[in-house]
Amino acid sequence: MLPGDWEAVREIYAAGIATGNATFELEPPSWEDWDRDHLPEHRLVARIEGRVAGWAALAPVSDRCVYSGVAEDSVYVAPVFAGHGVGRQLLETLVRASEAAGIWTVQAGILPENGPSLALHRSCGFREVGRRERLGQLAGVWRDVILMERRSHSI
Repeated sequence: MLPGDWEAVREIYAAGIATGNATFELEPPSWEDWDRDHLPEHRLVARIEGRVAGWAALAPVSDRCVYSGVAEDSVYVAPVFAGHGVGRQLLETLVRASEAAGIWTVQAGILPENGPSLALHRSCGFREVGRRERLGQLAGVWRDVILMERRSHSI
């Protein structure tokens, strides 16, 4: 992912936000905020016929050194490309790159109503760790979050 991809990435992110089941965010951040919060070496886009079809990235879960090998993933696919394997290709590539870089745990917090994301993560070796009940409100409604993780095979 390059800064020039941001507008397409932002549109895909906005489409995910609009579903009400992808994130607690209400609107995509600015490029500067997004750039600051995500690991520079772990940002991907998938292109189909020159169009950005989806994106994936890792963010650190903490700035404490003990958690330096733990990151949280984000995977978003443009609605027109949903169901074409874009998310799986992005997540598999992200996991391989993270393990090569010494990241031993990739986690994801997924709203339980987001069945496609839960299925994608399970298909890529993630397991459900637990359910965080009433973790946050979205549109005035308390929502749970399913915590999933994938541990590196090397630990």
